[in-house]
Amino acid sequence: MTVQIQKLKMLVAGDWRDGSGGAVSSIVDPSTNQVIGEVPRGSREDAGAAVDAAKSALWSPEWREMDSAKRGRILVKLTGLIRENSEELAKLETLNEGKTLRESKGDVAWAARAFEYYSGLADKIQGETIPVPPRRLDYTLREPLGVTVHIVPWNYPIALASRSVAPALAAGDTVVLKPSELTPLTALKLGELASKAGLPKGVMNVVTGAGSDIGSALVSNRDVDGIVFTGSSETGRQVMQSASKNVTRVQLELGGKNPHIVFPDADVAKALRAVKDGIFTNAGQMCWAGSRAFIHESIYDGFVRDLVAKTKTMKLGPGIEDASEMGPLASKQRVETVLGYVKDGVEEGAKLLVGGSRPGEPRLTSGNFVEPTIFGDVTADMKVGCDEIFGPVLTVTKFGSLDEVVKMANDTEYGLYGGVWTNNLKTAHEAASRLQVGAVAINEYLVTFPQTPFGGYKESGIGHENGTRSLEFYTRTKNVSISLA
Repeated sequence: MTVQIQKLKMLVAGDWRDGSGGAVSSIVDPSTNQVIGEVPRGSREDAGAAVDAAKSALWSPEWREMDSAKRGRILVKLTGLIRENSEELAKLETLNEGKTLRESKGDVAWAARAFEYYSGLADKIQGETIPVPPRRLDYTLREPLGVTVHIVPWNYPIALASRSVAPALAAGDTVVLKPSELTPLTALKLGELASKAGLPKGVMNVVTGAGSDIGSALVSNRDVDGIVFTGSSETGRQVMQSASKNVTRVQLELGGKNPHIVFPDADVAKALRAVKDGIFTNAGQMCWAGSRAFIHESIYDGFVRDLVAKTKTMKLGPGIEDASEMGPLASKQRVETVLGYVKDGVEEGAKLLVGGSRPGEPRLTSGNFVEPTIFGDVTADMKVGCDEIFGPVLTVTKFGSLDEVVKMANDTEYGLYGGVWTNNLKTAHEAASRLQVGAVAINEYLVTFPQTPFGGYKESGIGHENGTRSLEFYTRTKNVSISLA
């Protein structure tokens, strides 16, 4: 199914415009690699114009002096518009990124919940009074951080844009949203809906183009007060380096090599489904993918046998088709990278249990499809065992004790997410406390909510998305001390 999308424009200062250079980027459907639309390939000048617009809007009375409750009502209206347009948004997401329509519908629903959640917090961001020596009054103000830049990756375009834009707007910041050049369509639609919801001009800007041009210009701009980046650890370091020159505040969510740990007393059938879904959802293109499964030795053989059997029956196909259980990778480059890791795994001595190739079905050969893949006999020094592959590749390893598996699970530079499967309360709590990750899911996987903090340890990031904790990033605290003598 190929859908042609009209030539789109980007949103700067409340107006839809072409890039200043007039260049365009072609957007392709990864299921077929056919062009489905064009968007402006913005320039550094466009990035600067978006920041200028956001800075002007930040200090305009229309936004700066807006009742915080009214900000919340605008976000409520935006929530409703996202839900009213959920079918279109989900189809755009699937056609642009490749994930199944079922997954895209879930992402759009999550985006709506994020705006709904922060709409209720907009008028609850408050300071405090502080006890000090007599004849003084001391209090704090929570003020907007300022102009915030949101650099969103290609794997969860609308969900990850919403989880940072929503709290920024609730806090009274102004926004420059830079989607991935691969998957900009839902970000542009989100900008359109935000305008319809009543955001003043310049409060939300959406600029499209390459990260090397737009992204670098945004993170080095002195008028930017905060940068939110989700992506690879390597690029995250570059963002930090650029931001440090202006001492700009940064929040980073980076890579992951996340463990699933299945103890012998777990609900094996439930764990089996979650391990499979935890790596093959979105074709494994997730920072929180459960890419390493540690299975207790007493259940290892049966668990892996059943996991491989279920994996072999998975239906690959275009995400837009209801029957598809896994869609394509987002780009040809991702295919080359993932298959390169498969080759490395075989050469390093890992046992290929299933998958590892392009599918043989003729209708899929023009798309970016890779079979769901599982490796056994993997050690931590192998590339497939330690690198973030960002594709549908799972490694399975047996363990004998809690001490052993915690050591193996923590033997990585990353620390984003982890899953624990057990019916023993003591084991669950002990594993959760000892895993060096920012979030632990017990007896479920791939779960997060707008109200629950999400962030990483080690090289998986700095700061937290979601929840009230994220508002600490999007606000400044000012102390006021008054002498009453």
